[in-house]
Amino acid sequence: MFYYIEGTVAHLDKNLAVIDAGGVGFALNTTVNTLSRLRTGERARLYTYMNVAENAMDLFGFSELSEKRCFELLLGVSGIGPKAALSVLSVCTPESLAMAVVTENEKMLTAAPGVGKRGAQRIILELRDKIAREMPTLPAGGPAPAVPAGVPGKKLADVTGALTVLGYTPQEITAALHGLDLESLTVEEAVKTVLKSSLKQ
Repeated sequence: MFYYIEGTVAHLDKNLAVIDAGGVGFALNTTVNTLSRLRTGERARLYTYMNVAENAMDLFGFSELSEKRCFELLLGVSGIGPKAALSVLSVCTPESLAMAVVTENEKMLTAAPGVGKRGAQRIILELRDKIAREMPTLPAGGPAPAVPAGVPGKKLADVTGALTVLGYTPQEITAALHGLDLESLTVEEAVKTVLKSSLKQ
């Protein structure tokens, strides 16, 4: 319904931001990460997601599209609702969530209030399944990836997997990695670099 809402930050509370847009105060549920970027009285743009349930209609807002994308992915995991998804994204940035999935780091996910060991395992399992379905693969005899020869295959796979979790298509991943010095970057640094480059475009 709404792609984003832009206006003046009228009020901030725990997991809540009120944006005054054209004289209407929109109450958006949000994460600690997004709240940290907002200041009362300043203008802001939040990318939105509307969740319609049997007895409720809630609006969620995120300062970055990558965070919104992760929220939507988490909602697609069985047993993970909006409250748990916000909780995860309040302790994990998009790139650290992606890293938790590709490295199977349950501890990072269970740091989110309301997310237990089984919930963390489901998030990892179901999002890794998504990586397996969407991970770009080379046809037999196809060209090698355009990365330095010294880059280990696992590093390339982890970077590609993390970007897949964040919603990048195989074509976008190939373009994003072109010219990137993977050999000198950690996996998380490479993912952050790609995200920053995307925000500038």
